[in-house]
Amino acid sequence: MYDVTIIGAGIVGTAVARELARCRLRTLLLEKESDVANGTTKANSAIVHAGYDALPGTAKARFNVAGNRRYEPLCRELGVPFRRTGSLVVAYSDEEMATVRELYRRGCTNGVPDLAIIDRDTLLEWEPHVAPRAVGALSAPTAGIVGAWELAIALAENAAANGAEVRVNCPVEAVTADAAGFTLRTPGGALRTRVVINAAGLHADTVHRMICPDSFTITPNRGEYMLFDKDASGYVRRVVFQCPTSEGKNVVVLPTVHGNLLVGPTAAYVDADAGTETTAAGLAELSDRTRDRFTGLPWRQVITSFAGLRAKTPGGDFIVEPSPAAPGFINAAGIDSPGLTAAPAIAEYVVGLAAAVLGEMAPNPGFNPHRRPPVQFASLPPEEKAALIRRDPRYGRIVCRCESVTEGEIVDAVRRSFGGATVDGIKRRTRAGGGRCQGGFCTPRLMEIIAREQGIGPEQVRKDGPGSWLVAGRPRPERGEDEC
Repeated sequence: MYDVTIIGAGIVGTAVARELARCRLRTLLLEKESDVANGTTKANSAIVHAGYDALPGTAKARFNVAGNRRYEPLCRELGVPFRRTGSLVVAYSDEEMATVRELYRRGCTNGVPDLAIIDRDTLLEWEPHVAPRAVGALSAPTAGIVGAWELAIALAENAAANGAEVRVNCPVEAVTADAAGFTLRTPGGALRTRVVINAAGLHADTVHRMICPDSFTITPNRGEYMLFDKDASGYVRRVVFQCPTSEGKNVVVLPTVHGNLLVGPTAAYVDADAGTETTAAGLAELSDRTRDRFTGLPWRQVITSFAGLRAKTPGGDFIVEPSPAAPGFINAAGIDSPGLTAAPAIAEYVVGLAAAVLGEMAPNPGFNPHRRPPVQFASLPPEEKAALIRRDPRYGRIVCRCESVTEGEIVDAVRRSFGGATVDGIKRRTRAGGGRCQGGFCTPRLMEIIAREQGIGPEQVRKDGPGSWLVAGRPRPERGEDEC
């Protein structure tokens, strides 16, 4: 019997697992995909929002501001990249300046510190690539950018190191409740738990209907992005928003923690929760929405495009509460933007809801909040690189030339306590394949290392989920070896 089982290993599920690991509990984190952070968490803007956008009194407003405050210590403990860049909401007309003033008032009500309305001259001094026709902006210095999937991976890894159990490729097929708790049916068999945390993202409504037919509804909303080469680094120094619309926060131009430039997202409701394809219309929309609002966007430096899905609810707010059908079934659902920012605060609140069911939860005396950060060879000073290569020559062999990722880093990413098992899993942990050529040169070598470290053949190495094989068989032998 588990004390708590979390369904869904995105940013919220992994944050809850790590928070529960502070207590002496049997905690299980289940993920239906082949890795954590494989849904909305891996394909979003990776912005740590200041908190001025959400309507006062909503769960979004409450958890956004509280979550934002937790980012420095959290990312420092886990060795995750985070930069407090600040953000701007730019107005290009008097009507949009009225929106900026409303966001300022809303942010002050929500408790966002250090907000200011700046004039056109200050704006253009700070961000010279904003179009000169801009009239002013809202400045929010507490906003920032983070490695979104790195954070979820680090949370899961730290939770596992502190006693939580993590299972991937393990969808929940049915949930039944009784007086003692819940039975969850999975492909690996049934399991028992006293509390269920539903953090299933786009599938949270389906999971909730397993015990409560009268459930909320999740509708996928697709956002498409363009990622620019690192040569475009410095185009903007802050997260630069346009004024929001009824559809969302509008198209954003921002730096990433990895040194790239990102433009997006669009916003379009889709029928399928697998609708993560990019479209010609969506990518054209990104160009149309930025053409007269920024100058000299280096479109020739786009190296890839991608799309992610947000979990929208009719009410437009987070659903973080026990199910009316069973107090031990706790929903953390409808977590669209600013869910990444809010996740640490949501996790603390959800653990409090679990405690109301479980009773007093003894602290875990061996809890260690720190994770051994992965080596980032490219960022080391020359003397540290040399010393590392002397200790382990694999750090002297570059595999991904675009990102300067070494064999040593890849081996460590496979062997870690919650290591990557696929090409995309290693990409998210090391950046191998994430640079200018998008894996065009390093993928074969990366596959070779993964196969060697896992003791499998190269034909068994997957790009990501089940069935995503990269080769259909072993390489053909050289003529004269095994053929006439």
